[in-house]
Amino acid sequence: MTRDRIRMKRATINDVARVAGTSKKTVSRVLNNEPNVRESMRQRVMSAVAALNYRPLTSARSLATNRSFMIGLLYDNLSPSYIMEVQAGVLEACEAQHYSMMVQPLVSMAPDFVERVEDILSRHRPDGLILTPPITDHPQLLDSLRKNDVPFASIAPMHAKGCIGVSLREREAAATMVAHLVSLGHRRIAHILGDPKHGAGIWRLAGYRDGLKRAGLKENPAYMVQGRFSFESGVAAARQLLALRQRPTAIFAADDDMATGAIWAASEAGIAVPGEISICGFDDTTIAKQVWPPLTTIHQPVREMGRRATEELLRRVHGKGEATMVEVNYEMRIRASTAPTS
Repeated sequence: MTRDRIRMKRATINDVARVAGTSKKTVSRVLNNEPNVRESMRQRVMSAVAALNYRPLTSARSLATNRSFMIGLLYDNLSPSYIMEVQAGVLEACEAQHYSMMVQPLVSMAPDFVERVEDILSRHRPDGLILTPPITDHPQLLDSLRKNDVPFASIAPMHAKGCIGVSLREREAAATMVAHLVSLGHRRIAHILGDPKHGAGIWRLAGYRDGLKRAGLKENPAYMVQGRFSFESGVAAARQLLALRQRPTAIFAADDDMATGAIWAASEAGIAVPGEISICGFDDTTIAKQVWPPLTTIHQPVREMGRRATEELLRRVHGKGEATMVEVNYEMRIRASTAPTS
């Protein structure tokens, strides 16, 4: 049978084996990313897969391997831009290894939270879970997953011991942002705090304090206002800061959504950004480049973090080498929302 005739119907694994000149078992090993396959053979098989537009049936793979070939992404996060970036990275890694992704929003403070996750595991039987903050640090859930031998990877866990996944030096990055504002001449620097349940909120506050201390600046409690990693909380916090008799000359928000809310509140009050007040954020999500003025922020490679956490999880699922906690780098992205103080 020619390749053209094979293309007229759905290609099977037998067709791939015939075109690649190898056995069905070898094709299966290549598709499942199993070790000890010669690179030349792997390339031959993947060339045949591409030529035939072969798509393995998930049901058949599941029966053959006792896996679902699905990864679950759990989140409880008010920032849609952050979650969209994480999803994109997880999906990229899943597609590269012929996995599907299930996305499940949850309320981690709900009394039945752990029971809900256990029900998801029972009904959908994913091969593993990706946990995002603050779920990454839910002690009862982590105990349950370990007790039931459920593979999981954590994104930015507060307590990384015994976990695999991906992390970033958020405290150091936040201190770097404060140093940037100080270099522009700002001395009255406020901070809109992230959700206190998130490790990110705690680290970024600690970094803000580190930055003030290194610059010889005293903390002003009035300049530290609680937010919740949402646009609305950024608006509310910024309104409070802008109403102060001696308002800050700069606001560092713990994420881009809150920073965008602060820019909106400044515009509402007729206060020019950055002419009268500088505003900056953290994460460098899509909104940072869409808001006006474009937002100075810390670039956290969120999509890469989702991808790499998934790669570590699948490494554990397949037993291919030692899965680890990977550290990624941050970058300062200086844009038009910060300027020297007048």
